[in-house]
This record gives sequence, structure tokens and C-alpha cells, in this order.
Amino acid sequence: MKDEIDITFDFRADTPEGRDPDAASPTLRRYHKLLWSKPLPGGAIFELSDSKAGCYLYHESDLGKFSLASDTVIPSFRKIPEIRSLVPENEIEVFNKIGYTIGGMMLFPGNKIHRKMTINGARGFHPLIKDRFDLTLECIRRHYAGEESPLSDPLQRYSDFFALFADFDGYVEFFLLQDLVVGSEVKLSKPYDNFRSSPVPKTVKEYRDYRDDTVEFINSRNRRIRLAAAAA
Repeated sequence: MKDEIDITFDFRADTPEGRDPDAASPTLRRYHKLLWSKPLPGGAIFELSDSKAGCYLYHESDLGKFSLASDTVIPSFRKIPEIRSLVPENEIEVFNKIGYTIGGMMLFPGNKIHRKMTINGARGFHPLIKDRFDLTLECIRRHYAGEESPLSDPLQRYSDFFALFADFDGYVEFFLLQDLVVGSEVKLSKPYDNFRSSPVPKTVKEYRDYRDDTVEFINSRNRRIRLAAAAA
């Protein structure tokens, strides 16, 4: 697999104009299928198919049926006017480009349950998450620990998916997220005040600190992905 995964590839490059790479980049879909079709913590193989109509990726076995969708999990906040007025556009684009490599991508359940938001939608629209992946991962940690979070309801709706990984450590190891965790705690960037106010940076320093933390995570995860692909 090592020659098939380019950790520097920007998935916007093979996405038709006006389309979302999460839905329309063939390379991203192929990378997801290659990387995450592997043994679960319990030993069963989580084989992903890209041939089921209406599904991005699909798994069906004794474990259950799972329809999965890609999510670009790293927001650059480039569309927020306050950020654009503070930070040069070229600086935001450099950050954005790194966010569109495989280290900035995840899979979540893509099917709606009872017509309610998916995890992708909920984390994007919730004012205390604002698409930030570190905060999303903290909510997932709390889900496994039986604790409340801003995403408790959507995570619980897809509890069968999270059960595949047994516990938080299993989830982190499966998706190669170790560089966003220290011990049993998630490495949370500022601004963060335990989900009491907006997590969008408000100053140039806050933005650059958040960006630097996030880029460090993406680069580290990309290295893990490269090593995992080489060993497969």
C-alpha cells in the first residue's frame, strides 16, 4: 500500500470544480478504503466496499451494516469575516492546503437516523464545536466514558459504530489519532473553556496558536499514515 498513499496530496486537486472533496475526490475515497479496511480491536476485519449504490463506503458483516462518509475535519475558519480581516488570505490558504491532506480526513457514519443530523453535520453546526476536530475528539472521549458533551445526542445515535472500537483507546489507535492524545486526555487547543463559549479564535495570536497546534497534529498523523501504509 505504501506507493498508493501520498500524504502530501491535496484532495481538491482531483475534485470537479464546485464539488466537495469529501464527496467527489476519487483519490480520497480510495485512500479511505485502503487505510481503514483493516482489523478492528476485536480482531474482525472492517472491510469497506465502494460499490454499494448511494453509499460513499459501506461495511456489512456479522458486526452490522455501516454506511460511512468522509469528513474534512480541520477548519481554517477562512469564511468567517473576523478571521479574514485579521489573517492574510495566503496564510489561511497554506493552512487550508495542509488540512486537505489525508491527515485532515476522517470517516463517520453517513446515514441519517430519524431524520436527525449526522455527526458531520452536528459538529459543524454546533456553536460550541464549530467543526474543530480536537473538540470533536473530546466529545468522543466523553462518549466512551459515559460523560455528557455538546455532541452527546448524535454520538449516542451512532453508538453501534463507536462500539466497533471497544473503547476510546481502540478508536484512537484504529484511526491513527495518537498525536492528538496524551495519556487518556485529548490535547485541546485554545480557545477552549470546557464548552462554555465559542471555540473560534478571536485574535491573531489565538488563530496562529490554533493553526500551529493543528498543523503539528496533521503532519504527525500523516507520518503515522505513511508508516501504516508501508507496513500493510
